[in-house]
Amino acid sequence: MIGNLPRKFTEKMEMLLQEEYDNFMSSYAAPRVYGLRINRLKLDAAQWRELSPLGAGTRPIPWAPDGLYYAEGERPGKHPHYHAGLYYIQEPSAMAPVELLDVQPGQRVLDLCAAPGGKSTQIAGKLQGSGVLVTNDNARERTKALAKNIELAGVRNAVVLNEEPEAIAAVFPQWFDRILVDAPCSGEGMFRKDESMIADWEKHSIERCSVMQRDILRHASAMLAPGGRIVYSTCTFSPEENEQQIATFLAEHDDFDIEPVPQQFGWQAGRADLAADTAQLGLERLQSINGTVRLWPHLIEGEGHYAAVLIRRGQREQQETDEILHAGPRTRPSAPGVSGRLKRESQSNGIKKQEKKHDYRDERRAAKRQTRNDWENASSHHAIKSCASGSVRVDNNQVTVEVASPVELWSQHAEQFAAGALSWPGRAVAYGSRVYIQPEEVPPLDGLRVVRAGWYVGEAVRGRFEPSHPLAMGLTREAAVRSVNWSSTDEQTIRFLKGETLFVEESAVQVKEGEPSKGYILVCTDGYPIGWGKYAGGMIKNELPAGWRWV
Repeated sequence: MIGNLPRKFTEKMEMLLQEEYDNFMSSYAAPRVYGLRINRLKLDAAQWRELSPLGAGTRPIPWAPDGLYYAEGERPGKHPHYHAGLYYIQEPSAMAPVELLDVQPGQRVLDLCAAPGGKSTQIAGKLQGSGVLVTNDNARERTKALAKNIELAGVRNAVVLNEEPEAIAAVFPQWFDRILVDAPCSGEGMFRKDESMIADWEKHSIERCSVMQRDILRHASAMLAPGGRIVYSTCTFSPEENEQQIATFLAEHDDFDIEPVPQQFGWQAGRADLAADTAQLGLERLQSINGTVRLWPHLIEGEGHYAAVLIRRGQREQQETDEILHAGPRTRPSAPGVSGRLKRESQSNGIKKQEKKHDYRDERRAAKRQTRNDWENASSHHAIKSCASGSVRVDNNQVTVEVASPVELWSQHAEQFAAGALSWPGRAVAYGSRVYIQPEEVPPLDGLRVVRAGWYVGEAVRGRFEPSHPLAMGLTREAAVRSVNWSSTDEQTIRFLKGETLFVEESAVQVKEGEPSKGYILVCTDGYPIGWGKYAGGMIKNELPAGWRWV
């Protein structure tokens, strides 16, 4: 591979590394290493190593308590535990920035450049279901993978956006306790892992990336509360995108300081001598750049990274709850379930009424089509018949169709899927026909492109509520009203993941006391959810969405 490296790049590395240059170049001939990170929302590394047949062949990543190296040739992405969201396949060095972010349960955290979502799921594991995670990417196509990985991990307290930093800053001024800026960069540190990055190197010029990074950092700083922490990271060796970027930021933000990163694990100190044009910084702040960190592939088992920890001086002021909660009407996307600029609309969590004053027989037929229920003996002009989505009232040739909103349908049906669902933290909000459980602290998202407004729990469809796959992934087997469980080696597990119908004796179905066995059933492997089915008469109709199936 050494022969494939751009000459301009190798000359620059020789200048930077000097006597270490030969060792650095040798790393390109060495085998790359592989890592996965255990999802702490579901289990810890020790539990997974005991549970998984892959566990015996793994070893710890020293800087990531939940990270493990696995051997080349293993295929963890083809194991049922991957489909259960028990781990995320992640390059070992890429786990370092979130460890430096020092996330604590209950905090408000922003992952500003998040796709495909590995670091966001790592943050979610540290929040342990409390606080708020806002995860964002400005590329619409990339948010598909981001949302899917958030949902696969069973994250319940995240909002997924598709926005530019400036737009988010307008809604969340000085709001976050922690912000991760894993900045778009020239990608020099990934050349060994992905040779296609070499071809892209000239296209993603260092100069262009530097301009983007400066703008992203500037808006990130406006969203950080006093006393909060930003971790800025890249996967490049370029000083222009690393030390020089931090020097420029410090010169423009005198209320920020660098928190030194301990030199451990083979990590190397950042280099203040590479920070050019810093006369206005002053010697002490310039030297503080030595407290940033570089991860070199010839010194560690991982690819190339850079990280800086930036602390904003001061302390967050106590805010009244009413300043955050219910500040204006909720909004919904113009196209339900699709990222789109939000349009202000009032949302009703109760009953919508539609009134028509025409011929009684025509209205009765129209109401029947809308509710998809059979009317029986509706001969009286004062008859009322309960229907799946609400009710129909006939009074003096006037028909009023009362239709339950998506949130009301969720409230009516939630505990058919999970015990205690109506007491979960957060508030139910509807965006179109979809219902999300959103953390209480989240302010109105007016004007933002929202991909997921919270934990997506399901959708109102023709007067009934259908639970979502993300709802299944965020549950435990113990919480489900009905569940069935097979080992990861059982043929039934593989058949379910491939989308097949299953035949199961009723005795194998675990049902909450007092509940019927018929209905939505949580399908699990080794005790962890992999999706919904519908159980009736010894058969499980597979409800696994096509995009989630084993292929």
